[in-house]
Amino acid sequence: MLPLGYREIAFETIGSTSDEARRLAGLGADHGTVVWALEQIAGHGRRGRVWASPPGNLYCSVILRPDCALAAASELSMVAAVALGDTLAELLPHSDKVRLKWPNDVLVDGAKIAGMLLECDTGADGRVDAVVLGIGMNLVSAPQIARYPTISLADLDIFIEPEAMLHRVIGHLDRWFTQWQQHGFEPVRAAWLDVAFQLGHQIELARGEEILSGRFADIGQGGALLLENEGELVSVFGGEWTTNRSAPASGL
Repeated sequence: MLPLGYREIAFETIGSTSDEARRLAGLGADHGTVVWALEQIAGHGRRGRVWASPPGNLYCSVILRPDCALAAASELSMVAAVALGDTLAELLPHSDKVRLKWPNDVLVDGAKIAGMLLECDTGADGRVDAVVLGIGMNLVSAPQIARYPTISLADLDIFIEPEAMLHRVIGHLDRWFTQWQQHGFEPVRAAWLDVAFQLGHQIELARGEEILSGRFADIGQGGALLLENEGELVSVFGGEWTTNRSAPASGL
């Protein structure tokens, strides 16, 4: 069952749950409207990448209306990541298997199992009118990503129907969204850092043609990755990991 105030709109097959959620948000759909489907035929992730969406996995998009500035809305990707991490930790015998990889991936045993995509629409006053949060999770199959490992819950001998997983995810998302609204970003940031992938390690990020390298030191406001290089901190708001082969920041 979904939390109070949420409603689901289900499809057997759809082009993209996020495209449909954005359409509904533009028509005034309420906060908590959840679009989900058994299969997507035109799923997409960051930078317009195609997102493989075979039947049996979880594909959903949630309309959120946080009434905040655009800079603050970017923190919702970490709200979602923490919620997904908590959902998976409940199902896995050893919760320390779950790691959150900046900016938008969830890993189990170093392999990508879930990801998210945040899309914002702003009003005339510059404040966020609606956020569409797209979530994908590998339940029965793990579409391959070149050079990077992926994993599904079925690979771990855990079997759960998409709608049942949807209800678990939205329950945790609602709890963390409420926490964020009431107490700000700090509790979310602390929970994210507690299971952060490669925190404190030397990493390398590609940002367009630029390569950034340094120690993953912290997470700053807005969910920026703080990269330390020769004693100087640089805030990074977007990029692709290039220093490891464990689940890229691509896809959802």
